[in-house]
This record gives sequence, C-alpha cells and structure tokens, in this order.
Amino acid sequence: MPKNTIDVIIPAFNEEASIPLVLEEIPKDLVREVIVCNNASSDDTASRARAAGAIVVDQLRKGYGSACLKGMEYLAQKATPPDIVVFIDGDYSDHPQEMYGLVKPILEDDMDMVIGSRALGNLESGAMQPQQIFGNWLATTLIRFFFKYEFTDLGPFRAIKYDKLLELEMADKDFGWTVEMQVKAAKMGFRCTEVPVNYRCRVGVSKVSGTVKGTILAGHKILWTIFKLL
Repeated sequence: MPKNTIDVIIPAFNEEASIPLVLEEIPKDLVREVIVCNNASSDDTASRARAAGAIVVDQLRKGYGSACLKGMEYLAQKATPPDIVVFIDGDYSDHPQEMYGLVKPILEDDMDMVIGSRALGNLESGAMQPQQIFGNWLATTLIRFFFKYEFTDLGPFRAIKYDKLLELEMADKDFGWTVEMQVKAAKMGFRCTEVPVNYRCRVGVSKVSGTVKGTILAGHKILWTIFKLL
C-alpha cells in the first residue's frame, strides 16, 4: 500500500474493559496516532487508553457526535494533518485488524469514503438487535431512494479522506453522526464504497440499543437527520 498518514478516532464512554483490547489490535504499521475521545466516562477509560499508548482528549458533553467532533478538533491543531481518518467504536465489537481492508479502496482506488458494512460481513449472533438491523435497513433504503447512493449499513467502522471529512462540516452531536456523514457525502457526490466487516457482541452493555429509550432516541434522530438534509 502507498504510504499515507492515517489517524484513528475512537469515541468512548465507559469502555474501560474493552478499550485496551481495541487499542492492542489496531495495526501499528498502518496508523500514526490513535485518539480516544473520552466522553465523560465515570470509569477508568481514559487512564487505560493512555496506558495502551493512545492520545486521550476529554469531551464532557455526552454524545457520540460530540466525542467524534472533539477528536477532529484535536486533529485540526496538528502541524501535519492526516491523509485519512478512521473511525471505530471503543466497545470491541468491530475487528480493528480489518482496518487494512477498510482503507484499501482509498489507497488503491482513490475512494473518498469507505463504510465497513456489517450487513455484508459476518454478524455474530446477538451482536445487533433486531431494531438495529431494521433501522439500518430503513435508513439506507431512504438514502438510496432520496439520494441515489447504495449503502447497506450505517456502521461506525469507517474511513474517509481528511480533506473530504472537513468538507462535510460535520455538526451532529449525538446519534445522527454516522447517517449525517453518509447523507452529506451522497449530496456532495463523494466517491463512496463499502467493504464487508465482521461484527461481534460488544464488551459490556450498549448505551443505545441496550435500552428502550436509547433505541427510540437513536432511531428518531437518524430519521430526523435524513429528512433534515433533504
């Protein structure tokens, strides 16, 4: 693969048990820096991430998008920005070593953004709740209908060129982050593709799909974001 600078952003809220596992498996020969965005955790997420070699930035405002935006804020201050940014969750549900395949379409085919699709990969039994699977199907169907872009998933494991990420002017601070990125990329005509990724049961309990309230709020925000961006 051609030499490009790749940085990783990991939003993390109370992931002390899983974050060392994620950091251990991120390909060291591929990635320059890993930024763990500590999203008001009340456990030892931050200290365990630092002990595993990550840069830790604190975001006191809770919210998935808020944590990701804090990571982008850190990257904006660097003298040498990355060429590519990879986003991955801190719960160890994704397989970090699959990052090679995730960035390959950018490095070799000049794609702007690559989504790691759980729908195309192997999904461990119980890793996604039925409401998550249905929500992803509905959201990607709406994107296909309104914006003529083929996605099969809103998966959090994704890679994007840094300059394209800045062009998107990301703003969502909560559950709409992933769909906002995909809808804006479609509207702006980015070259997008998907690669299959495997997905396993996360370490610990999901803060979103693990509760009825979280599921409802996430589903509402995703649909609201799609229609807002029409």
